[in-house]
Amino acid sequence: MNLYLEAFSIFFKIGAFTIGGGYAMVPLIENEIVTRRQWLTKEDFIDLLAIAQSSPGILAVNISIFIGYRLKGILGSIVAALGTVLPSFLIILTIALFFHSFKDNMVVERIFKGIRPAVVALIAAPTFSMARSAKISRYNVWIPIVSASLIWLLGFSPIWIIISAGVGGYIYGKMKKRKSNEA
Repeated sequence: MNLYLEAFSIFFKIGAFTIGGGYAMVPLIENEIVTRRQWLTKEDFIDLLAIAQSSPGILAVNISIFIGYRLKGILGSIVAALGTVLPSFLIILTIALFFHSFKDNMVVERIFKGIRPAVVALIAAPTFSMARSAKISRYNVWIPIVSASLIWLLGFSPIWIIISAGVGGYIYGKMKKRKSNEA
């Protein structure tokens, strides 16, 4: 089979049937690219994954671009990226095309009302996990609470919150360093 077509079909299949985002796709991509087809060594895959994680954008798209590029250059990266994003695009397009015909359906409305709390839970779980790794404690819990309140209640731009937090962290670090030098 043509390598372009094979890469496209691998990434399309993974993109279509993986629920959970880029990190859920990584083991499947590794299995297909490293284990089954041996297009890359495990070390090369880990290197590409590290680059994909540190690059801006969606992890699944980034890793497919880097793998495609490694296999067949720019055209390979385009083909692999299309294979990754096309399933989601087609699913969302299909939903958008037919949503108007069932948006007022009481059953569909109830289903969406039931899904909302699950979506909140799916967002909250990694948030609490990240808070634990960021060492959020009772002494600094006010920072994310104030930040979220400024964004949600007062409509502040998250960009200003991030800039303010960065400046505040820099000033705090300088003050802490000065105190330790004086002691």
